[in-house]
Parts: sequence; structure tokens; C-alpha cells
Amino acid sequence: MGNNLIDLGTGNGTKVEGVKASSNFLRGTLAESLTSAEPALSEADANLLKFHGSYQQEDRDQRRARREDGSEKAYQFMIRTRVPGGILTPSQYLAEDSLAEKYGNGTLRVTTRQGFQHHGVLKGNLKALIAEINAAHLTTLAACGDVNRNVMACPAPVRTAAQQEIQATADAIARRLTPQTTAYREIWIDGERIPEDNPTSEPLYGPTYLPRKFKIGIARPDDNCVDVFTQDIGLVAAIDGDTLRGFTVLVGGGMGMTHGKKETFPRLGTPLCYVDREDVIRVVEAIVTTYRDWGDRTNRKHARLKYVVEERGIDWMRAEVEQRSGVAYRKPHGLDLRNVDDHLGWHARDEALAYLGVFIENGRIRDTETVRLRSALREAVERFRLGVRLTGQQNLLLTDISQYDVPEVGSIFARHGVELNPVKLGTRRDAMACPALPTCGLALTDAERVLPAIVGEINDEMTRLGIGSRRLSIRMTGCPNGCARPYMGDIGFVGRSKDLYDVFLGGDWGNTRMNWVFSTSIKRDLLVATIAPLLRRWRDEGNATETFGDFCDRLGRATLLEHEAAS
Repeated sequence: MGNNLIDLGTGNGTKVEGVKASSNFLRGTLAESLTSAEPALSEADANLLKFHGSYQQEDRDQRRARREDGSEKAYQFMIRTRVPGGILTPSQYLAEDSLAEKYGNGTLRVTTRQGFQHHGVLKGNLKALIAEINAAHLTTLAACGDVNRNVMACPAPVRTAAQQEIQATADAIARRLTPQTTAYREIWIDGERIPEDNPTSEPLYGPTYLPRKFKIGIARPDDNCVDVFTQDIGLVAAIDGDTLRGFTVLVGGGMGMTHGKKETFPRLGTPLCYVDREDVIRVVEAIVTTYRDWGDRTNRKHARLKYVVEERGIDWMRAEVEQRSGVAYRKPHGLDLRNVDDHLGWHARDEALAYLGVFIENGRIRDTETVRLRSALREAVERFRLGVRLTGQQNLLLTDISQYDVPEVGSIFARHGVELNPVKLGTRRDAMACPALPTCGLALTDAERVLPAIVGEINDEMTRLGIGSRRLSIRMTGCPNGCARPYMGDIGFVGRSKDLYDVFLGGDWGNTRMNWVFSTSIKRDLLVATIAPLLRRWRDEGNATETFGDFCDRLGRATLLEHEAAS
């Protein structure tokens, strides 16, 4: 069936495989652990908890002080809600907002995959929070873990048959790839355990699920706002007039890598085939089961689908998928994805309705002394019963706004100090960061906490150079795992160790070309100084319509470095 037998050894990959195999379909001892007075879970249960939508973390800012006074770590949990296509009802949004205050740290975080995250949750509140998320007809199941995670789709609330079919496809894929175990309901909702001799089967995943996480995104042919080339499976819609005909299927995208390990690398998805709309679920399932059987289960750093595609080849992958799906191979359509729409600002949907794209810096919905974003969103949604859609750029759309109510909705945000004109955001508009420190256990350095200041300095430099109106995409992560997709776009800052970052340049605006390493181990306070001379060259030597990424890629790393050495 595949090339990977499960070895219950001590290596990182085989150890996790052993935990999954012996978990009785994701149960482990989670139910018992939740009732104990201990603030943390065992390593095995913490691994299983990911499948249920939560990560065990700690406040690493407190680590040294707690170690010195002999206290245990400041354990806390992050809980993620899975929202296919990022679509929420008014009641669902208000429930998430309320739960952030009730159980978390008072903020909501929009992820780069159109989901929500609650941070700062204590173990004693885990069960209540997850139960109340489900009571709002949402779920955390499979938001994390070695399964398919949230299915992304363009969130623009356009009332066309094709757009509705794209969202319907995202919903159908999410349903088909959702784990079937009843452990989730038993532990978090019902509280009744099935007999040990009658475990739930997983007809698609099997008892050890996938070798690693799995991501799917659906792009429109005119808008790559989901970064479709970064997905394990990317689907690019083929639209004829207002009819969705099918999809060009991409496989093997993924952003994560590990510093110093050349066998790991970010990769763009490769065109696999074209598939009619009615056959897409079968083809998606065939890709997933191919990965299930052939992915690396011994080394989790080398376990993503991209390595199967890279090492076995796209022709092997096509033959495997064709045999498993029963869908005859058809040549993938040519792709010309040049546009990424962040959907910010006011948009008229039709004569009666409008929608509003609201910028959220690094996805963190909160109130500060000067900008009370969370209060403004809550008031607007509650008062006008507005729909909510989350974007892949960590922003939020408010939908179904009556044209009559547009002025009043705008005044709510003005009263709370929220800027709605995307042009006035400057370089902030196209910047993204992962949470990183202090909560993420993988973070090597900061991202969310430091990017706003860096972006502000870059924006000031661009204004000084007279190019402040130009768009510039900047993405920062605190480690090389790539959650904010830093290997795409104009500039990527990737954490290497405390206060040190690698600088990546040269991606394209449509996010169809990866950027490349320009310099390594740059101190945080020197990042802007590293970029500033290049911005000056872009102004002086770039073509009139050339993006910064295209300019850097045209000149190349060697030429850019030669100029820096000579200056």
C-alpha cells in the first residue's frame, strides 16, 4: 500500500506515529487529563490535542523568571476555529468575539488561512471554550494536526453562480476530508465515551492519519488571494462566463523548511491536471490517499507532500492519482495569475448592498488606546447584523451592508479611530506576520511584535524617496516554517535566532514565483538599513510599472550585492 511501515521508535517522526497509532482514534488520555489539576498535558496528549484544534504553549517571556524562582512554566493554549472560505454569520462572529474575552486574552486573531485563533487560554477553560465554539455551529476539529486543515477560497461576497460554486466546492472538500472519529464529540461536547472494543474507524485517513499537515486552497483565475501555489493542493477555477467548468489542479506546494537542512525547502505547487467540477472531490481524495501512503513517516521535517512530488516526480504522481481516482488524465490549463486582491475598502456589490474590507494589522483584532478595532467591529456587526468573511491576508470583510447604512457604518469606525481607506495605510497594507514570540513554541525570534515598527520605518523611507504611493509586500516569520508565507512576495524576513533574520527578495505580485535569499543573519535593527539602498535603486533604475520584487529578480542577487559592496 505504501513504503512506510510504522516504527514505534524514539525518532521524532516515528514517535508521533506511535502516539497516533495507539491513541484509539485521537482519544489518548485527553479526557482524563482535562480533569486533572496539572496546568499542562503530557507530550502524547499535547500531540493529539492538535487534531482537536489546539496547541499547548507557554508564555516564553516568563520562562527565565519562573525558572529562577522555581515556578513551573506559564502554560497556556491556542485554540483555532476552522472556517472553510472564512465565512461566518453575524452570530458566529459575535460568539467568537465574546469567547475571546471570556476565556482568552481579549483578542481575536485572523490567521493567514482564513480561520480564527484564541490565545492565552488556560487548560481549565479548554473544554468550555471548544464546546461554546461548537454551540455557535463552528468547529475546531482538524484545524491543526496531521489532517487536511482549513480549505481556503476567495472571500469576495460576489453574487455570481461561479463564486457560489467555488465556495460550495470548498465546503464539500472540507466535509469529505474531516476526520470521522467520534472522539471529538465525546471529549468536548457529549462527554460519553464509546466502548474500547468499538473504536471509530477512519475510512479515509486510517488509524495514523496523514504523515503531516495538509493544506488546500481554491483561487479564482483573476485573483490569487489564497496564495494557491503554496498549497499541498491548489485548485484554480476555470470559469466560462458565469459558469464554473472545473479546475486546474496543482500539487506539492508548501512553505516550511529547516535552517541548515538542505533536504527541506519551500516549494511551489506543480500543475498536475485539469478536472471537471463534478470530478474534483475524487481527484482531491486520490491525492490525499497517495500522500497518506507514500509520505515520509520517519522524519517530520521531511514529511510534507511536496517532498513526495519533488522526489518521485509529477508523472509518477499523475499515474498514481489517475489510478486511484478513476478520472482520466487531462492536461492542466495554462495559468496567468497576476492579481492578488486584498478586498480592502468599500465595494458596491449591487445597487442595494455593499461590503467593506477592514485592515487588521497582523490579524490581531484588539482595542488599543488610539484604535478600538475590536469594539468597532462588534458594534457594526451587532447593530446591522453584518456577515463576516476572513481573508488570506489576515483581514476581514463585512458583508450585506445596505447602501442606506453605509454612512453610519463608516462613522462607527471613524469614532473608534479605524482607518478604512487602504491607500492611507501605506506599506502596512501588504504586510503580514506570524504570532511567533512569546507563545509559539517553534519561534526563534519575534515577528508580530516587531514588524509594525519595521514596516513603519520602511514606509517613512519610501515617503522620503518619493515612492510612498507604491505597493510593497512584506512578510515576516519568527522561524523558517513559513506560516505567513514569507517565501512569496517582495520581501520576506525569516527568523534565524534571537533578533537575527534572513532577508528574502524577488517574489512577484501574483505570488507565482518564490523569492530568494539576499542576506542572512541580519540584526533586527539593521533590517531597514539593509532594504533602504535597494528601495533607492528601485526608484532610480526600475521600470515605471515594475514591482520591487520584479526589480530585484531582474537584477539578481549578485548584481544587488555588488552594488552594495561598492557603495
